[in-house]
Amino acid sequence: MLEGPKVSQSELAKRFGVSQPQICRIIKNKERILSEWHRNGDPERKRKREGKDVALEAALLRWVEGARATDLPVSGPLLQLKAKHLAEALGRPDPEPGGGWLARFEARHNLSFKKPPVEKGDAEQPTADHWAGAVLPGLLRSYALSEIYACGEMGVLLPASSPSKGESAGNRLTLLLCANADGSEKAPLRVVGEIPRPPCLRGVNLGQMPWSYRAGSLAGMTAPLFAEWLREFNEGMWRQGKSILLLLTKHEAHPYLQLSNVRMVFVPPAAALAQPLDHGITSDLKGHYRRRLLRWLLAERGTGQPTLLDALHMLAQAWGDVHPGLIASCFRATGFSPDAGTEAPALAPAPGPLSQEQLERRTMTDEELERDGESAEADGDKGTVEGEDGGELAAVQPCPSEREVWGSLATLRRYLECRATSPDLFQAFYELEDAVHMVSAG
Repeated sequence: MLEGPKVSQSELAKRFGVSQPQICRIIKNKERILSEWHRNGDPERKRKREGKDVALEAALLRWVEGARATDLPVSGPLLQLKAKHLAEALGRPDPEPGGGWLARFEARHNLSFKKPPVEKGDAEQPTADHWAGAVLPGLLRSYALSEIYACGEMGVLLPASSPSKGESAGNRLTLLLCANADGSEKAPLRVVGEIPRPPCLRGVNLGQMPWSYRAGSLAGMTAPLFAEWLREFNEGMWRQGKSILLLLTKHEAHPYLQLSNVRMVFVPPAAALAQPLDHGITSDLKGHYRRRLLRWLLAERGTGQPTLLDALHMLAQAWGDVHPGLIASCFRATGFSPDAGTEAPALAPAPGPLSQEQLERRTMTDEELERDGESAEADGDKGTVEGEDGGELAAVQPCPSEREVWGSLATLRRYLECRATSPDLFQAFYELEDAVHMVSAG
């Protein structure tokens, strides 16, 4: 109408039932209004309403545009998870965007997301015969072994007095494990405990740890906690540009979600078709954890019990100790290979508790080491004095005792907990710690 024959502003105001100054402002800002209208892409929208957090919406919209430009699938749950991460990065006090906010964001920017296609029967648990005869062969044809993952939970116990001061909750933890069929990738551990905010985790840069911790009722996995992990796992696959298959058992704590890059399939509960994790992976992890726990107790010489933070690191190390070949063998034992085996691999037995005689022998050895250290220190002092008599100053550092070495490792670990920029740094630290323990044992 503004491009046609000239019409006075007063006549336009009467025709549309608005004031003449309002018509004047519209004409004055015509270019800006038309530009925003075209950019929005919704011809039916009559009002320009901004969200409460303009910076967050702008960052999220740029992310959506970048994802669509590279033909990457974007879903509502993935968008909500990305909004949460952006809100945390921007330092927002309440970084948990709800479904209502997400719906309004989609409406404001004319966004719509198609749900990923659901394979028929994925949300149901097949029978053992149907699984072996139809489902499993079809999955093996559709996915490479590196694209087939299994996840499940296991429980571990901490020493009875492991909680640090101020922590009085139980000593049980639930671990969420996830690995692929050829053993090439193990997801970081998700650990669930009873304590919402453990004092020992204060000051720890939790986003850069090789594990993650959540609190749940009775330290058990719940549907909301599992759904949170699923969405984060799906985002990780999306970042890698991978579409994978996730095997899990039917359980009230395992809700079925339609995800962009993760296809969930429930496996039958029959013993012969049990989860690959139950064919030796969980028991191997427990054995490594017990070994590391006993080694920690010996290194501390009975002066205390590990905190929850110590246990989380030991569990992450034990998960890293599970060999990829063992994982692949456990998957083969459940049929995920053309030449599937029928037996799980033989596992080394977990170390049993030490006898009183062994503990006394270890204590005697530690006392001898301390005496040796004191002797070496005295020899070093003597050498310094002799050097001074000869006109030379040669300060010789004595060999550190085991307690000093463990204290130095604890200091280094605490520094990494507070300043680490990547979980990979802890892998290097774990290898250093293992090397020091090998020197000490030799």
